[in-house]
Amino acid sequence: MTRIVALGAGRMGRGIGQVFAYAGFGVDIVDFKPRAAADAERLRREALEEIAANLALLRELGVLDEAQRRAILGRVRVLPLAQAPAALAAADFAFEGVTETLEAKRDALARACAHLRPEAIIASTTSSFLADALAGLVERPQRFLNAHFLNPAYLIPLVELSPAKSTAEDSVAALRTLLESAGKVVVRCAPSPGFIVPRLQAAAMNEAARLVEEGVASAQDVDRAVRAGFGPRYAAMGLCEFIDYGGLDILYYASSSMARALQAPRYEPPAIVQRLMQEGKRGAREGEGLYDWRGRDMAEYQRALVGRYVALFRHLGLLAPPGAPR
Repeated sequence: MTRIVALGAGRMGRGIGQVFAYAGFGVDIVDFKPRAAADAERLRREALEEIAANLALLRELGVLDEAQRRAILGRVRVLPLAQAPAALAAADFAFEGVTETLEAKRDALARACAHLRPEAIIASTTSSFLADALAGLVERPQRFLNAHFLNPAYLIPLVELSPAKSTAEDSVAALRTLLESAGKVVVRCAPSPGFIVPRLQAAAMNEAARLVEEGVASAQDVDRAVRAGFGPRYAAMGLCEFIDYGGLDILYYASSSMARALQAPRYEPPAIVQRLMQEGKRGAREGEGLYDWRGRDMAEYQRALVGRYVALFRHLGLLAPPGAPR
C-alpha cells in the first residue's frame, strides 16, 4: 500500500497527515528535530490530540461518524527523529514541511534523500521558495516539485503544484494522481513568487486594508461586501471566466479609469488585456478572450451559471424569497 511521510510535525505536517489518513492512506508524521525523549513524547501527544480534535469537530458537523474518526486516527503515526530512517525507507511520497528557511530546507532534504528509495517522490510544501531553488538540494531532482497546500490543509481542497525545470513529467503526474485520489483539486503553475492563490489574495487583502485606511468603508462593511458579493461571485465563476463573461473591454476601461482617478498605476490593465482588446478578442461576446468560447452553447452556460449562484446563495442564507405585493 502507498505510504506517505510528512517531514515536520508542525501545523503543515499535521494537516497533511490528516489529509491522507482521511483518504485511507497510512501516514507517518516525522518530527525531524532532535529532542529529549520526554519532549518528543509531548510533541507526539500534542500532534495526535490536534488531529483528534479536528476529526471530532468533523464528526459533530456530520462529515464522519465515530467509527470513521477512530479509523482515520489509527492510520496516523507521529514518530521521533530516531525512527525517521525506517519511515523514509518505506515511503512512496515525502512531503517536506519544515521551517521556512533555506538552511532548514537544505538540511531536511539532504537527510531525507539519505534514506528515501530512488523512486520515491519528494514535494516541498513551501510558500516561500521556488521549486528551481530547492531542486538542486535533492538527489535525483527529477522526482522533486513543490506542492503548496492552503491552510487548513485538511479542509481546503486546493493544492498548487509547481514543478522545477528538472522535474520529470512522470513525477508531476504521480503526485497529481495521489492528491486527486485524496480528494484534492490540483492546479499547476510555473515557479513564480506567490504561486496562484497567495498572489491573488495578497492583492485583494492589501486593497481591503487600503479601503479601511482611506476611510472608504469600515472593516465590517468591507467584509460584508466580500461575503455577499466578491467571494460568492468568484466562487461560482472564477476571475478569468468573469473577465470574459463581462467583457475585457469593461475591465480595460474600468481599471484604466480607476488608475487615473486614484493615481494608482497598480490598476492599469496588464499587457495581455490590452493586446486582446486590440485584436478584438473581448470575451464571450466575440467568442474569444482569455478563454475560447467558440462553439459554446451560451444559453446552457447561462442556465448552469445561474444554477450555481442560486445553490451557493441559498446555502449561504443570502437568497431572498419573492416578496408579496405591497
